[in-house]
Amino acid sequence: MMKHQKIPVPVYAGLTEKWSGQKWYYLFRYALVGLLFGIVFVKAEIISWYRIQEMFRFQSFHMYGVIGSAVLTGMLSVWLIKKFRWRAMNGEQITFQKKKFHRGQVFGGLLFGLGWALTGACPGPLFAQIGTGATVVTVTLLSAVTGTWVYGRYREKLPH
Repeated sequence: MMKHQKIPVPVYAGLTEKWSGQKWYYLFRYALVGLLFGIVFVKAEIISWYRIQEMFRFQSFHMYGVIGSAVLTGMLSVWLIKKFRWRAMNGEQITFQKKKFHRGQVFGGLLFGLGWALTGACPGPLFAQIGTGATVVTVTLLSAVTGTWVYGRYREKLPH
């Protein structure tokens, strides 16, 4: 029987140690931001299966406009964070690390896009879709969680 190895968790993802000892209501502001973000997803129709299919069939600019404006907003936000040395909501300094490109990112991106095209959902809007009553998307959510677990389990054996 194979012994399971613990994979080191990056510091930015290690919420367990950062948030231990905090009261539950301390995270309320993050839940509020997530709720507002979900409402924006619904109102902008970016959780719509039909909008996503239009994008992958190159029939509408709607989703490309949303994604493009998100990229521009992200670029502006990173520039402002670096320029003014803004801090996170918990007061922690925000830092950026250089990332090395490797071919696994291409294969992962292709798998991600294929799953997105087939299911009409990517990880961000899954919860908003379920919240609007599209409970069949729970299958996609469980598949995403399973895929993440499989990657974590076999990460060391995959090409990086």
